[in-house]
Amino acid sequence: MTRSRWPIASGALFAALLFTPPAHAGDWPAYGRDPGGTRYTPLAQIDRANVDGLRVAWTYRTGELEDAKRVPWRNATLEATPILVDGTLYLCTTFTRVVALDPETGAERWAFDPGIDRAARRSDLACRGVSAWRDRDADPAAACARRIVFGTLDGELIALDARDGKPCDGFGENGRVDLQRSLGGELRPGRYAVTSPPAVVGDVIVVGSAIGDNQRADEMSGCVRGIDARSGRQLWSWDPVPRRADDPARRTWEGDSADRTGAANAWSILSADPERGLVFVPTGSASPDFYGGERKGDNLYANSVVALRAATGEVVWHFQTTHHDLWDYDVPAQPVLVTVRRNGRDIPAVAQATKMGLVFVLHRDTGEPLFPVEERPVPQTDIPGEQTSPTQPFPVLPPPLAPHGLSPDDAWGLTFWDRGRCRERIAALRSDGIYTPPSLEGTIIFPGNAGGTNWGSAAFEPGRGLLVTNTSRIPTVVRLVPRADFDAVRAANPGKEVSPQAGTPYGMMREFDALLSPLGLPCNPPPWGTLVAVDLGSGAIRWEVPLGTVRDLAPVPVPIRWGTPNMGGPIVTAGGLVFIAATMDYYLRAFDVDSGEELWKGRLPAGGQATPMTYQLRPDGKQYVVIAAGGHGRMGTALGDSIVAFALP
Repeated sequence: MTRSRWPIASGALFAALLFTPPAHAGDWPAYGRDPGGTRYTPLAQIDRANVDGLRVAWTYRTGELEDAKRVPWRNATLEATPILVDGTLYLCTTFTRVVALDPETGAERWAFDPGIDRAARRSDLACRGVSAWRDRDADPAAACARRIVFGTLDGELIALDARDGKPCDGFGENGRVDLQRSLGGELRPGRYAVTSPPAVVGDVIVVGSAIGDNQRADEMSGCVRGIDARSGRQLWSWDPVPRRADDPARRTWEGDSADRTGAANAWSILSADPERGLVFVPTGSASPDFYGGERKGDNLYANSVVALRAATGEVVWHFQTTHHDLWDYDVPAQPVLVTVRRNGRDIPAVAQATKMGLVFVLHRDTGEPLFPVEERPVPQTDIPGEQTSPTQPFPVLPPPLAPHGLSPDDAWGLTFWDRGRCRERIAALRSDGIYTPPSLEGTIIFPGNAGGTNWGSAAFEPGRGLLVTNTSRIPTVVRLVPRADFDAVRAANPGKEVSPQAGTPYGMMREFDALLSPLGLPCNPPPWGTLVAVDLGSGAIRWEVPLGTVRDLAPVPVPIRWGTPNMGGPIVTAGGLVFIAATMDYYLRAFDVDSGEELWKGRLPAGGQATPMTYQLRPDGKQYVVIAAGGHGRMGTALGDSIVAFALP
């Protein structure tokens, strides 16, 4: 982690330009409700005493279910969290259509289709949300005075008039900005997309990208761009792979390897601090994920939280959560901007949850850890040409939220026979604890690349100082494949992820089901998914409970609370509740924020792999809780196309 020479505050004039008035208490105007992604609302109509009275108030169908089912590579999902702005709900769909809904009835007010090719093969097929921008210089009644901005699976940034969904003239070309065009080099269809909502800081729209992993070393650039909200003109571009010779991060790449790699892209959700004029960027792995011999060194700014100046794209500070990533340990979750109470004073901070189950709590102005971070020795590679980092960063507090290893003695099964087969499977693989590098015989990565906390991110309850997040506890098995054997291995493993990692000596095979018992259950002990509350003042875990049951996984619907893998995240309300779906059984749940006790669950028509939101239009109106129930193809939950709203009768 380094600090820049530039001061955080850039003067009263810049702060005034970036200041955004607070939202109405009942609104949900951004993906995480506020620009810093706390996912906390002051609404309290629904509370611990009456939450068991929640019922379905309305349901909206996107109409995309059949198209999602036809996707042959099973990566379709409906991950959107709607926003509520100016009395209208806005959301995006699986195929990046944007719809506006009446928030009290779910009736469609308008819809916009960007016209993407639904049959094209894509690395990602999701849209998590849209953002809103208000032109303070425009007459409120003017066209596009309020804009809905979002990215598409074809790598475009689009601005729509919030009133009627028509593209905004004067923004790019007919309301569209082609983000791929400015990258240069070879364009690879289906490899570059925008799947998360952009951040909005004053009149700047900051957007990242989603780039497919593991195909090649010289992957497309993962540039983060600042775009003028009125014209669509690019104001700045920042590449997480340091291309300039004078960039101090360049020293963490051996030789000219920073010129021969790509990605490290910010595919997840960005956070913003308008008053400081900062945007906080979570970055992923440099390409490819599982072999780094072509990019030796720590590889800054990959796998980092990076604070950029929103007006210019300059790096203010950065903190790397994984050195020289070989495990697909992207920083997946939105950095949550919190206030930590310590020794009688308030400290502005960034809480970053990770796939490793580690939570880093950093000072918002400097990136300095608020709890000590130790560089600890980790297992080393035996692959010729590779060079692993000798240490990795571990925060002393909070403690890990997920197990950090799987040994034969940890094997679990319903029967002695079942457990024995699991023990054999674990023993046949390399498994030396977290950060065991990929190998030729196969390596257990635990937590896996879908483990710990993912894009659903965390929620923060400010009165109690609690960070609430969900974790998955499922291992992944990765095996490196020598180039001479690659074609044969791919042919022998149809239906499995076998990727070339072109430009390196090794392809790779990644298996998510290699450590299932003969009965189809995970070989590691339950719970396989949890909901956890962390006291950010002390760093202690306040409570932890299993999240989800095997009701929709077992041959018979038995609701055993072993927890399940999960995708999506929580929200917290002033009514003392945590709402979350995310699991592989089809429920939206409410938990007591003080104890983790499950107080209510409502059945969904499909998997709820999304983060909910809540709103109340008027002080005397109903509070609604809304969740997308669209399932997740890769997880295997039932696909759907529903947006479901719950309210008290």
